[in-house]
Amino acid sequence: MTIPTHRVWRLGADIDTDLLAPGHAMKHGIDIIATHCLETVRPEFAREVQRGDVIVAGPNFGIGSSREQAAAALVHLGVAAVIAPSYSGLYFRNAFNLGLLLLTCAEAERLAEHDRIALDLAAPAVIAPDGTRLACEPIPGFLMDMVRAGGLMNQLRQRAGKEPLHA
Repeated sequence: MTIPTHRVWRLGADIDTDLLAPGHAMKHGIDIIATHCLETVRPEFAREVQRGDVIVAGPNFGIGSSREQAAAALVHLGVAAVIAPSYSGLYFRNAFNLGLLLLTCAEAERLAEHDRIALDLAAPAVIAPDGTRLACEPIPGFLMDMVRAGGLMNQLRQRAGKEPLHA
């Protein structure tokens, strides 16, 4: 299945959870935390990101604390996926638990700011603007099920026959 996305937001390596969900905002709800997402490295990000945009980053995305708000802020802002060569283990699990797709792609850094890309989730692969397919590591089915459900809690609610927590 190929899903077109809006555009690429390019970040460097070692994007930590403090950049995604700054400590000073943690006393607030996710609606406020999200407005501060990446403010020290990309001040325009929270106000300009559009639903379906993707982040392409260098290695070690999500290093730092285990705060789940770091993934929740991106979900709240409508980010469709993060594409990077590697992730912090804690961030990886938090992201999928909250329904955020992470694609591990060794060649992620070939993508440029504002590129328009597509995602082939069946392969999985990223399709660059020139049609080049950048292979990604396989995603276990149970993690893709969580993404499709909008996160682990929504998946559990669906299994129990209840309405999802958010759309």
